[in-house]
Amino acid sequence: MESTLQQILIPTDFSNNAFNAADYALRFFNGQNITFHFLHINTSVKTFREEVASHQDLNVDTDKAEIENKMRDWIQNICTNHSNPNHNMKLAMISAPFVEGIRDYINYNNIQFMVMGSKGASGLEDSPIGSKTSAVITRVKCPILVIPEKAFFKKPINIGFPTDFNMVYNETAIRTLLEVTNMYRSTVKILRVAQTEKELENYQNNNKNLLKILLGTVPHTFHVIENPFLENALQSFVTTMQIDLVVMIAKNLNFFQRILLKPQIEKISYHMQIPFLLLHE
Repeated sequence: MESTLQQILIPTDFSNNAFNAADYALRFFNGQNITFHFLHINTSVKTFREEVASHQDLNVDTDKAEIENKMRDWIQNICTNHSNPNHNMKLAMISAPFVEGIRDYINYNNIQFMVMGSKGASGLEDSPIGSKTSAVITRVKCPILVIPEKAFFKKPINIGFPTDFNMVYNETAIRTLLEVTNMYRSTVKILRVAQTEKELENYQNNNKNLLKILLGTVPHTFHVIENPFLENALQSFVTTMQIDLVVMIAKNLNFFQRILLKPQIEKISYHMQIPFLLLHE
């Protein structure tokens, strides 16, 4: 089924993480007519005042030429692995603070979706997904697919949707999820992690019913795991239910922060292998 997501942004720093994200994105949208925008943001360019203060000359032309060469080599490597007449590729290079550059590019180019790589986690890092990706998720209102460095493409047949039913679901946010389920005939498995056997409050039941309505004819099931540790419960759910993609509402900061921003917890590996789709209203 043809997707209405047709302008997709993939920021790149020419790293293996960025290449993996690009490779995943091109496979993910293999059957769709898509324009991929590969954007490199140079955040190191100093202002004129900073240059004078440091007594260093920045050869802008040389730096620009080097970046252009890197971009051409990088995109050539991608094209070698992916030849698809349905895909159009645009290259862009700008100098700006990272988040502001992303936001401006999205606004000027009518970007509808974004794909970013994450650095993975080793137990020594503060955030499994990295500070730049985290900043984009929280500050840029665009659906973003986060690809861990150890993830490889697999059709998202089973989509996990952890939630506590504490928020009113927005049609705009759920629409992106519907795009994915329509492309892959996915089943959405909605997970509530409960610390106790406490029943849902009335407003939670109302939100649950609203989610049912928004999902419409998309196959979906509801699940409950009683566990005081959200991360452990999600890990078990991902493994048991053979989850291929985890979807969350970015506005639900409680879930987002606990699942993706906490320091590494022993025996938790979902964020190293499973892509995350963060939805915005």
